[in-house]
Amino acid sequence: MKKMALKFDFSNLFEPNISGGLREEDLESTKEKVIEAIKNFTENTPDFARLDRKWIDSVKELEEWVVNFDTVVVLGIGGSGLGNLALHYSLRPLNWNEMSREERNGYARVFVVDNVDPDLMASVLDRIDLKTTLFNVISKSGSTAEVMANYSIARGILEANGLDPKEHILITTDPEKGFLRKVVKEEGFRSLEVPPGVGGRFSVLTPVGLFSAMAEGIDIEELHDGARDAFERCKKEDLFENPAAMIALTHYLYLKRGKSISVMMAYSNRMTYLVDWYRQLWAESLGKRYNLKGEEVFTGQTPVKAIGATDQHSQIQLYNEGPNDKVITFLRLENFDREIIIPDTGREELKYLARKRLSELLLAEQTGTEEALRKNDRPNMKVIFDRLTSYNVGQFFAYYEAATAFMGYLLEINPFDQPGVELGKKITFALMGREGYEYEIKDRTKKVIIE
Repeated sequence: MKKMALKFDFSNLFEPNISGGLREEDLESTKEKVIEAIKNFTENTPDFARLDRKWIDSVKELEEWVVNFDTVVVLGIGGSGLGNLALHYSLRPLNWNEMSREERNGYARVFVVDNVDPDLMASVLDRIDLKTTLFNVISKSGSTAEVMANYSIARGILEANGLDPKEHILITTDPEKGFLRKVVKEEGFRSLEVPPGVGGRFSVLTPVGLFSAMAEGIDIEELHDGARDAFERCKKEDLFENPAAMIALTHYLYLKRGKSISVMMAYSNRMTYLVDWYRQLWAESLGKRYNLKGEEVFTGQTPVKAIGATDQHSQIQLYNEGPNDKVITFLRLENFDREIIIPDTGREELKYLARKRLSELLLAEQTGTEEALRKNDRPNMKVIFDRLTSYNVGQFFAYYEAATAFMGYLLEINPFDQPGVELGKKITFALMGREGYEYEIKDRTKKVIIE
């Protein structure tokens, strides 16, 4: 199949398409700083954009082992959960886990447990055969409370059923340090490495995401090819040849104008978790209290998820007529893997639908929503997928990772840390009685509780 590159349509971010939109001179005013960001990206390429060949090779070394399993259960949270979910839903049929192994051509089912909700964990355990299940435990630090809890549960259940945990658990963690690396060294578990310089939300193209993808038959070479081609394009200094730089620049300029919300609206249920992956990337990377000078800036753009056409009936009223504080990105899929023809019922009222493809209606809904927003002068753009393939999903990941790095440069913040997450983790450890962590929740002077 011919590799089709993603297309980006920024038209509805600019005048005269929308009143009050961006103009050429707006780009010029910040162009020099964007070019600085591109040069910095090129000369000091972040580890996530290096796409080290050993990431694929280390995963493929486990190929003969993983074919023995009918099911892979990923135990992760944050980037190590959302990346796997994005790959699974975008590149496998929505009913993949309900298919027989024969229908899956021998490839594994993949479940992702990315919470410590007992109903979620139990529902997955109820659906698997432990004898043919592999648990992939993912934590870079090796101390993530949620992952450690689910690891303990999985290990305990395996042992209770007379199964050797070393034959049913794969550990993906830091190559040198942390509790999980200690377990690998002391007990002989198979393992993969989380590259030290790659944070969780940027890790989908590393072994963190590649292993489950390989297990369910996704072409991980094509995934990297798409990302590599995209990252090369991210080095172009011509903004109209660099989609990632244009995403960052336009969102930065709109943020300066008070557009503090970034909506991503996917017109395909299979792209649902691409949006979820983007939400974490944009929120955790860019929501910062301090800039690089240590000054309080309280910056960031709040990402919001929407699914078309579903959320036309729940959110679009607000987007069209509510506060004009949003930039909206549509994900549009031109060709679906399956198609359904709407039958002719014989009723005159439904003639306009008769013998049309269901995808025609969905794409018309996207176009109609886009045009309504344009008429209401609400800035919006499109990312256009010809098909959902490993190549263009790899491109999507790469462009938005680079755009996040560029946006961080423009905002003069560090997009690669997450200090606002750490306090909650420390309090949780204290509440659960972990040694070395103390925190007392002081009694609140004023209580407003309704029972």
